[in-house]
Amino acid sequence: MKQILNNLSKLAKDKHNENKKYFDKLKKKPPKNLDYIMQDLHDAEFKRTDCLKCANCCKTTGPLFTLADIERISKHFRQKPQQFIDQYLRIDEDKDYVLQSVPCTFLDNENYCMIYDVRPKACREFPHTDRNKFYQISNLTLKNVEICPAAYNIVEEMKKKLPL
Repeated sequence: MKQILNNLSKLAKDKHNENKKYFDKLKKKPPKNLDYIMQDLHDAEFKRTDCLKCANCCKTTGPLFTLADIERISKHFRQKPQQFIDQYLRIDEDKDYVLQSVPCTFLDNENYCMIYDVRPKACREFPHTDRNKFYQISNLTLKNVEICPAAYNIVEEMKKKLPL
């Protein structure tokens, strides 16, 4: 897995301009069936991909925590929301709640999430490749292909299935 992740960063950087042009075209004229195609590509990739073997998203980036996330997770810990915020979060330059540090505090030695059942919405939805109106999050996707081998593979398959 380490080999794949080392290559992923280089592969993603090499494909960045190509992907950016592709997404710019996609935004101008998204196919009517794009959401269905993306769902199929996403499902097929995650039948092959075991996130527990990687967890690069948890090791290198942190999710945004919504107020609903904070409420739910603090309740899980039997804490007041402010206690949870003080203990684990900080406010970033965009005024969003994020983890104080990465790798994620809640990731254990075997890549399991210790708060999986109550994890933040951003974690539940990552890498966002099955999202409706996928073309609207191209900037996020360009970042995610550098972090997530599955997202990289999905975008590569998408370009084959939907040449623009």
